[in-house]
Amino acid sequence: MAVKLQPLADRVVVKPIEKEEVTKGGIVLPDTVKEKPQEGKVMAVGPGRLSEDGKLIPMGVKVGDIVIYSKYGGTEIKIDDEELVILRESDILARKVK
Repeated sequence: MAVKLQPLADRVVVKPIEKEEVTKGGIVLPDTVKEKPQEGKVMAVGPGRLSEDGKLIPMGVKVGDIVIYSKYGGTEIKIDDEELVILRESDILARKVK
């Protein structure tokens, strides 16, 4: 699905990946007990940030990457009933390697 957002500077739009949480005993945990997901798929990427001398520093992630991000980083938004998070690239901790 194409996102109708173009992030600015070093921001990234991420769709959180929801994992069904089940205890070792097989009990499914309700949403009220679950932690926020910290893993998501990159849906849109800004052009990058400018260095102090005015040069564009390109982004280290691209659309389609699966990333791990800070637990409390970013801003949650909802567009067309889809939950998304807008993060700065610095809030992304790692990219999953295939």
